[in-house]
Formats: sequence, C-alpha cells, structure tokens
Amino acid sequence: MKNKRRLQQESSIAFLDVICCGFGAIILLLMITKTVQPIVLEESVINLDAQVENLQKTLFAIRGETNIFNRDLTAKHEQIDLEKKRLAILRTRLATIEAQYAQISKAATYSLKEKGKLAIALQSLSDEMTRLLGLNYQSKNNLIGGIPVDSEYLVFIIDTSGSMYNYGWKRLLEEIIATLDIYPKVKGIQIMNDMGKYMFTNYRRKWIPDTPGRREAIIKRLRTWNPFSNSSPVEGVQKAISTFFSQDKKISLYVMGDEFSGRSIENVLNTIERINKVSKNNERLVRIHAVGFPVQFMRPKHLQTTGIRFATLMRELTYRNGGTFVGLNDFKVQ
Repeated sequence: MKNKRRLQQESSIAFLDVICCGFGAIILLLMITKTVQPIVLEESVINLDAQVENLQKTLFAIRGETNIFNRDLTAKHEQIDLEKKRLAILRTRLATIEAQYAQISKAATYSLKEKGKLAIALQSLSDEMTRLLGLNYQSKNNLIGGIPVDSEYLVFIIDTSGSMYNYGWKRLLEEIIATLDIYPKVKGIQIMNDMGKYMFTNYRRKWIPDTPGRREAIIKRLRTWNPFSNSSPVEGVQKAISTFFSQDKKISLYVMGDEFSGRSIENVLNTIERINKVSKNNERLVRIHAVGFPVQFMRPKHLQTTGIRFATLMRELTYRNGGTFVGLNDFKVQ
C-alpha cells in the first residue's frame, strides 16, 4: 500500500512539474517576443476604409479630367486636319509658277481699267457731240466697253475668301477704283462681302452717300477688310437685291470674286430670278455685272473646278439680269 501511494504522489508531482515548466516556457517566450504594443484590429479597419474612400474620390477626379482632356484632344485633332488641308492648298498654289487661264466664254475681255479709259475718251468728245447733235440729244444706250453706266446706285459684292485676299486683292482694289471712275457721281454706294456682311455697319441697309471723302474711305478700308467668306457670292447677291431693290431706282450690282463653292448653279439662277423682279419697262430691277479673277487657274487643272463654276454662274447670271461678265486674263496689278 505504501509503495502504491508513493507512486501516485510521485506521478502527480511529475505532472505538475511538466505543467509548470510549460507555462514557464510560454511566459519566457512572451517576454522575449514582446517588442511593440498590440495592433488594434478595429482601428486598422477604419483607417483602411478611409484610404479606400480617398482613393475612390481621386479616381473619380482623374476620370473627369480624362474626359476633358479627351474632348480637347479631339478638337485639336480636328483643327490640325483643317490646317493640313489649308497647307496642302497653299503648297499647291506655291508650286505653280505661271497662272493659266482657260477661256470660258466669249464675253468681253476688256478690263475695267480699260473701260475707265474709254469713259475718259467719251467725256473728251462731249463738246464735239454737243456741237454736232445739239444740246437736247440723248444717247439711246449708255454703254462703255459693253457695260451700261446709267445706274444711279452701286452695290459691290466682294469675295473676301483667303484665295482672293492673298492673291487677287491688289488687282481687286484696282478694278474697284476703275469702276468708280466710270461713275463720276451716283446717288448712293454700298459695299458688302459675299456673305452679305456690310463694310460699314453704321450704313447697314442704307446707302452710303457718294462724296470724294466717302470714296477715299471705302478704298482705305478695303485694303485691310477681310471678314469671313465661304467662297460663294450667292448669299451676298440675294441679300443685296432683297434689301435695296426699288421700282424707282436704277441699281447696278458688281460681283467680284474667283470661285463658287455652292452645289447647284441652276438653283442660284432660279432664286435670283425670283427675287430680282421685272420693272415696268420689262427690265430687271437690279442689273448684275461680274468680274472674274483667275486666281483658281494658277492651280492644277483638277483643282480648278470652283473657278470654272464661278465663271459659268456669273456668265449666265449677268446675261439673265441685264449685265456683263468680265473675265480678267490675270490677277496681277497692271
């Protein structure tokens, strides 16, 4: 019995020793490895949520900026494409040295400057005509170089497109001065571009008084006048006729340009015929003349279409409206 009880006590003591040693080892390991405070998991989760929210806000802001940049980039690409097209046209024109002008019609080929000289010659003969024909004689037709000069009011429709402004502008100034010289005195003048934009906005829908000072102001302003143009005189012609036609006025409209970019020549002719009504004398209320500048014919033949269309339109338009189409041989200053 004593041996048995001693064995049980020894086993219990041995078990307690093992347990104590185990706990001691664990405590020792904790004391060795404990270098920082324990991380609180709840605070860590809160911090991560805040970071995610901030990152989402940043992402949305970046996406918004990206959309703006994409729109700007698209606009820049479109602008670059337009500039490339303009550059190609300019290079083509620069590469062409000699201007070639295809004879399009059998219309009069006198320049307006020559017509001005004819007007001076006609004036110098007035005394002799009076002596031979009498004071009460009146000519049955007032024509100079094929252009009637009996109008009391003048409207100029000027193509202000890049091709005209860059290449034919000096010659255009010369032709307008010569045209004004043909009419020493009229009751009113108006200057519009081919889009119907007035040169002097304070005379919008009104006649500019014809005085030497006004003529000088017109030429001075015209030297640098360059409003937007779509290379088609149709809008300006329609606006001028609709605004200024009158049964009791003799009006001449001068179209000066180099190209027609519209779609249908026939539609233009029909529209002008409808608005330019016939007077009591069975004549059109507004007489339409045109001067064609061969700027487009300095380009290769396959790029001359708009110039040919302008000449075709003006020849028929002037014929139907009692005027004359003058095609210039070149656009260089004489």
